[in-house]
Amino acid sequence: MPIRPANLMIEGGRHAEGSFDLVVVGGGINGVGIARDAAGQGLKVLLLERSDLAGATSSASSKLIHGGLRYLEQREFRLVRESLTEREVLWQSAPHIIRPLRFVLPVRAGLRSGWMLRAGLLLYDHLGGRKRLPSTRVLRRDRDAALAALQERYRLAFEYSDCWADDARLVVLNAIDAHERGATIAVGCSFVGARRESGAWIIDIELRGGERRTLRARALVNAAGPWVEQVLAGVGVPRRSALRLVKGSHIVVPQLYAGEHAYTLQSLDGRVIFTIPFQTTFTLIGTTDVPCGSEALPARVSAAEIDYLCRAVAEYLRNPVTPEHVVWKYAGVRPLYDNGELSASTVTRDYVFDLDAPANVAPVLSVFGGKLTTYRRLAEHALAELLPSVGLKSRRWTRTATLPGGDLPGGDLEAFTGDQLTRYAFAPAAMIRRMCAAYGTRIERVLYGVRRLADLGAEIAPQIFEAELQYLRDTEWARSAEDVLWRRSKLGLTLGRDYAECIDRWFAANRAPGGGQINRCLRAGAQHASL
Repeated sequence: MPIRPANLMIEGGRHAEGSFDLVVVGGGINGVGIARDAAGQGLKVLLLERSDLAGATSSASSKLIHGGLRYLEQREFRLVRESLTEREVLWQSAPHIIRPLRFVLPVRAGLRSGWMLRAGLLLYDHLGGRKRLPSTRVLRRDRDAALAALQERYRLAFEYSDCWADDARLVVLNAIDAHERGATIAVGCSFVGARRESGAWIIDIELRGGERRTLRARALVNAAGPWVEQVLAGVGVPRRSALRLVKGSHIVVPQLYAGEHAYTLQSLDGRVIFTIPFQTTFTLIGTTDVPCGSEALPARVSAAEIDYLCRAVAEYLRNPVTPEHVVWKYAGVRPLYDNGELSASTVTRDYVFDLDAPANVAPVLSVFGGKLTTYRRLAEHALAELLPSVGLKSRRWTRTATLPGGDLPGGDLEAFTGDQLTRYAFAPAAMIRRMCAAYGTRIERVLYGVRRLADLGAEIAPQIFEAELQYLRDTEWARSAEDVLWRRSKLGLTLGRDYAECIDRWFAANRAPGGGQINRCLRAGAQHASL
């Protein structure tokens, strides 16, 4: 049976307008993963996100669910094994936004040798209990088309498996699932500070618009990513783990080569650069590893990083890559646990918890590090460590649970898409394909009751109708064109600024309903309200 802790409302409401068992600070992948897991165990959960879900680091990744081949060199065997195991778990949970991808790793003279790469890939194939993904194979120029895009000097390569993911949508789907299991997802609400009192946390928050509220929680999770130290300062708890901020930048260029494969390219400085098929007609290139401080937030891509990525790819591909080809760029600051490594590229991507839980005192757990691939296991581990400090036993349930829209028959996105193209034959095929890849089986909720194109309402931008914007507003916490075009989708790559302004005007004219719901939710500590 789900754990149902007693209501923790302070008598008479003297201090708090709402009481929760767990308050999570941060709407990135780790925060929403922990909120989802806790809500599924029956806890009353509030998640605070001051801007937008996946608004920072979690939407600025290389968009891969992978073991991290290069971490084998750093002897991070536990991290690689856990990541490889999670790769197929996550693919099964969300086959509409996660898909298998083959990577071509060319052998380059003077760098890692062919036998060294083959040995590493053999370990990579077997370390994590691979079941569905195909194994590594050898590629040669005289027989394999995947080498055709490479310069003539590259005669030998290895092809191995990992997975691609829509990182921002993975965050949103976890938030939706958390909400549907009872969590309150407070997008646009900022954490101000907290203090311990009478065995609980008294937490001050600021709502969108500047209004402040106070609430009470039994436990606190600090999953603020690059801002984890600021949150610790706001609760008066000394930092016991070190944070290392590392900026990773990516660029997007028009499609560089034919085929659905990615390339893993060894650079002269020992790092690897990925080139990944992206949004049908583009190629994603990344990433850099640049040490930075908190002053680098929000992250910006520098000209030097663009030049570095272009030069690294130009060492391999026949087609030139120059800064003039860049059509989009983005950067995120990774909040890594500082294990003392001098190089930013060798700082561990593993996660570390800092639990402050003196006897008879409300606990706070802070998350340092982590990566997109391991967020689900991180959430399990976090709750297993945190909940005993408040007298609760954690149970595991997420390994076999499907994320919203992921219950595709047989996990087959292609077959599902074909069915939807027939069902909605009156709509543009490109739009239906995009929606299937974004919403999975929940496309029915977006297009509920639609029998003809006119039923979708006004076309606010090309193939973006009011019905979809209403769904994104009411179900996915979207509030602006940026939320829609760059996080809930990547339509910003093909739509101009004028259309973004049209979408912003639509949101301005169609505010989310229920403004008074925020205050009612916090006063009651309601389980099923969304801020």
